[in-house]
Amino acid sequence: MPSLKDLKNRIESVKSTRKITKAMQMVAAAKLRRAQEAAEASRPYAERFNAVMAGLAASAGGEDAPKLLAGTGSDQVHLLVVMTAERGLCGGFNSSIVKMARAKAEELLAQGKTVKMLTVGKKGREQLKREYEDMMVDHVDLTEVKRIGYANAQGIATDLINRFNGGEFDVATIFYNTFENVVTQIPTEKQVIPASFEAEEGADEGSTVYDYEPSEEGILATLLPSGVATAIFSALLENAASEQGARMSAMDNATRNAGDMIDKLTIEFNRSRQAVITNELIEIISGAEAL
Repeated sequence: MPSLKDLKNRIESVKSTRKITKAMQMVAAAKLRRAQEAAEASRPYAERFNAVMAGLAASAGGEDAPKLLAGTGSDQVHLLVVMTAERGLCGGFNSSIVKMARAKAEELLAQGKTVKMLTVGKKGREQLKREYEDMMVDHVDLTEVKRIGYANAQGIATDLINRFNGGEFDVATIFYNTFENVVTQIPTEKQVIPASFEAEEGADEGSTVYDYEPSEEGILATLLPSGVATAIFSALLENAASEQGARMSAMDNATRNAGDMIDKLTIEFNRSRQAVITNELIEIISGAEAL
């Protein structure tokens, strides 16, 4: 049974931990507001851009289609771009993304495909390198980035396109979390190369006819790199909001658990102190009766 001093020290230690988790919860709540606004503001642009690109892609098939749209004609080599956080203490945020990427990698390997991995975020790299270190081709470190910007996404997109043009892979897929609310973040898988666009639900494709100059293929060749960057930028923003939401929820749970632990330790401390007092009284009474 622990002594009164040990219990008192443990109570003080848990109280200190509760102060830290409470502070982290408040910081995450402040960051979440900005990150959520940025993620939600990017969605209409990304959706409309995809709708326009879907119309262009549908009318620009054939041999003249850009390579980023048509692909290499093979799907033998897959590049998995796993986007996670640079820091932990955010519940299952990182693990859910890594779990999805790991399942995809095992599925492709079972089909005899070649798998390569590029990680964005330190936590994903730490988990994946234990099993797939020989498949790692690069890592993007965003530790020093205080706020995600389009330039960060453009750098990643340029690297992917250069690797694709260099023949390093046939298909590139990104993995990230889509922000829904503080409690719910949805692990998402999206193919970015060759580009895949889906028209808006309920849109009437034949209601409007557009004439493109110089040609659909020429416009696509110019816009497709921006499309890859837009998809990556949207994923980074969704990830940032999801990370703060998951951290806020995790720190709230940790704060509540610390409070429950303090209550239990305090009860145990009071019982132990009462037992010590009772023993002392018994010794005093026994001594007095002996005299």
